[in-house]
Amino acid sequence: VQLVQSGGGSVQAGGSLRLSCAASGLTDDDYAMSWFRQAPGKERETISCINMRNGGSIDYGGSMRGRFTISRDNAKNTLHLQMSSLKPEDTAMYYCAASSSRYWCGIPLDEADFPYWGQGTQVTVSS
Repeated sequence: VQLVQSGGGSVQAGGSLRLSCAASGLTDDDYAMSWFRQAPGKERETISCINMRNGGSIDYGGSMRGRFTISRDNAKNTLHLQMSSLKPEDTAMYYCAASSSRYWCGIPLDEADFPYWGQGTQVTVSS
């Protein structure tokens, strides 16, 4: 299984960015994918999780709710994160991850259920 991330970069506060994560090597759609982020000196936090089979999703980050939207394109095995109204505190390394088979997003979400990770992409928001 390979996850390849794209998107990210630098943007001014209030701007938007779209992250993508292309998955290969997964044999069916009975799994979940999530976005995480980690800022310097902070613990990694969960952003959102989406079930690839039915598109049901859960948002975990209070500060990001309403500004970040997770989506998927099953035809292309691709996960997206649309980020808007970005703030300097959104500056972090962003990671996508795919779960093991037959996993559905839940609360709480355990990173241990996500064995496959993208390479990470930096998002920098300037004030």
